[in-house]
Amino acid sequence: MLFDSPSSFGRAFRIVTFGESHGAAVGVVLDGVKPGLPFDLEGIQKEMDRRRPGQSDLVTPRSEGDKVQVLSGVFEGLTTGHPIALVVFNENQRSGDYKAISDLFRPGHADLTYDRKYGVRDPRGGGRSSGRETLARVAAGAWAKQQLAALGVTVRGFNREIAGLAGTAVDWAFVETNPLRVADPAAFAAQRAAVEAARAEGDSVGGVCEVWIEGLPVGLGDPAFGKLDGLLALACMSIGAVKGVELGAGFASARLRGSENNDPLGPAGPLKNDAGGTLGGISTGAPLVVRMAVKPTSSISKAQQTIDREGRAAEISTHGRHDPCIAPRIVPVAEAMCALVIYDAWLTQQALREGSVPSVEEWDWAAVEALFSPR
Repeated sequence: MLFDSPSSFGRAFRIVTFGESHGAAVGVVLDGVKPGLPFDLEGIQKEMDRRRPGQSDLVTPRSEGDKVQVLSGVFEGLTTGHPIALVVFNENQRSGDYKAISDLFRPGHADLTYDRKYGVRDPRGGGRSSGRETLARVAAGAWAKQQLAALGVTVRGFNREIAGLAGTAVDWAFVETNPLRVADPAAFAAQRAAVEAARAEGDSVGGVCEVWIEGLPVGLGDPAFGKLDGLLALACMSIGAVKGVELGAGFASARLRGSENNDPLGPAGPLKNDAGGTLGGISTGAPLVVRMAVKPTSSISKAQQTIDREGRAAEISTHGRHDPCIAPRIVPVAEAMCALVIYDAWLTQQALREGSVPSVEEWDWAAVEALFSPR
């Protein structure tokens, strides 16, 4: 079963996230971890630092260290085989920012649906629907990325597009040196200007995030409802700001002929990769390319029409500390969700057919350290 509750995800490797934006803490429980594995907390923290708020002048200025703590499941640097609980305590909430709009529903946000579904909601920063919940996903995904690195698999992402302005070049060395996490230095100035212009007007912009997963074997993914591309789409769509997902050529394939869209096969595998790394929902060994549409941040100071809890017309302007573009902080979250899917699929394949993919005894732990070296 892919998830046992709305807050859990995974089959062979399962996670459960908990906590709210303005609550005491946000965290995650990892279940299905083998005993005796090295636990690199420093490496996990580095991934958390890539997601945290306040890291540049183009994201929310909320100041949170997001220091992850281990509550259980690790002893003397090794996993015990029991559930691993990771937690980050919130330190810089400003709940008063939401008092004036506690009875209003923010357009584009989950306020209305949460209120109608549960009959009660936490208006402080969106509670459980806040993007702050994603720090739990990044913590769990960082663990998965470490395991995949030891298997020779890399998961890395960037923003292909910001505010409708697309880059064409992919310079991986540039991605982690600019506040938008874009990969084309030539497009950066215009993209930054678009974000700054939206912020000056009390508005926001979106983007397109792209994740590349390389070093995969043939055979990951399980038809019919466990297809690898389907699981990746589900994982990425579960990120609050993501409104669309495609693999490979994606929607462009609808405008091609079969002779154009099909990837010819050679002895070494596909000769091109419009399929995006899967056939029939199973990995081909080619790079898996996942692309997702990231909507503009819903909480903006620009006045908008809305209703209150009684259904009466109202006007709302959301003040506080919000990202004018959430796409830069989505990149590590998208990587984390993709890594969780791939690691879970790897363990599932190990259980299905022994020897079809490397086992834990063959893992290269030196590769983990290389993953978290400066990129």
